[in-house]
Amino acid sequence: MSTLLEKVVLTPEEERKKYRNQKIATKFASIGYKIFRFALLFGLCFVLLYPLLYMISMSFRPLDQIYDPAVIWIPKSLTLQNFKDVMDPLAMDYWNSLKTSLLVNVVSSLMQVLATCFVGYGLARFKFRGKGLMFALVVFSAIVPPQLTIIPMYLQYKSFDPLGIFTLITGAPINLLDSVWTFFLPAILGVGLNASLFIFIFRQFFAGLPKELEDSAAIDGCGFFKTFIRIMIPNAGSVFLTAIILSIVWYWNDYNLGMMFFTNHKTVMTALVELEAGLFKIDSSFDPYRHYTRMQAGSLLAIAPVVLMYIVLQKYFISGVERSGIVG
Repeated sequence: MSTLLEKVVLTPEEERKKYRNQKIATKFASIGYKIFRFALLFGLCFVLLYPLLYMISMSFRPLDQIYDPAVIWIPKSLTLQNFKDVMDPLAMDYWNSLKTSLLVNVVSSLMQVLATCFVGYGLARFKFRGKGLMFALVVFSAIVPPQLTIIPMYLQYKSFDPLGIFTLITGAPINLLDSVWTFFLPAILGVGLNASLFIFIFRQFFAGLPKELEDSAAIDGCGFFKTFIRIMIPNAGSVFLTAIILSIVWYWNDYNLGMMFFTNHKTVMTALVELEAGLFKIDSSFDPYRHYTRMQAGSLLAIAPVVLMYIVLQKYFISGVERSGIVG
């Protein structure tokens, strides 16, 4: 027994050596983890930022430097001619397209968020028959791509006549195509672009608020609508901002609806899709790289407003996502 104990007990020198080895192993493990984490983050940043950095480099690059093998990232000289060519009315007609996009995006987003907020509040705080089925249908509609409903919507807007009202008044249906009402009407009714997701966000947020808030408001004499305006909406400020930002980004990036419903008007994304054809009206060269820098400049102009908006509102957007119930 004593022999076994003698083998287990370490001398002070052996204990110091063992402690030193453990410390070295822990340090190497920490260094290895930091290297792995840095490599992972660097790889993700490279994948995400490489297209943007390349786009910026090409946008300010003169045309003659495309063929220069010495120019990889930083051009020898900078030019704004690519942006001027893209903004030409024959090409992207950027300022008119930007005005149309801002009108469609901002107004549609505000109306859609307001409508889906009402629906989300009703699904979260009121009890009625068929509530679970209705919420299930809302969630199910989130997986239906808008491309499946765009043709029926086109035909509906081409001969818009709900319940025969316009035929009774004017004698014929009205044509809403090539007007902003093709975006405004779905937003007002809460069935706009990705509206089901906003209903889900508001439902999750309002369901997490304590019932005592409404009870206190009822004691003070507030009805349901007054409680919603004075109590619920102020508490949902960050969620409102998150929903508005997401809605603006999705309306901005969508070009299917703009291509289908607009003929004489263009949004920024529909103008970007048709940019190459417009550039050939300015310069009919068949060189495949002739319009490459201009295409990159057009892409940079297309995403610039959304990127700037996100940079300014990033803090509120992240806090709103955390409070909305999407994560966690």
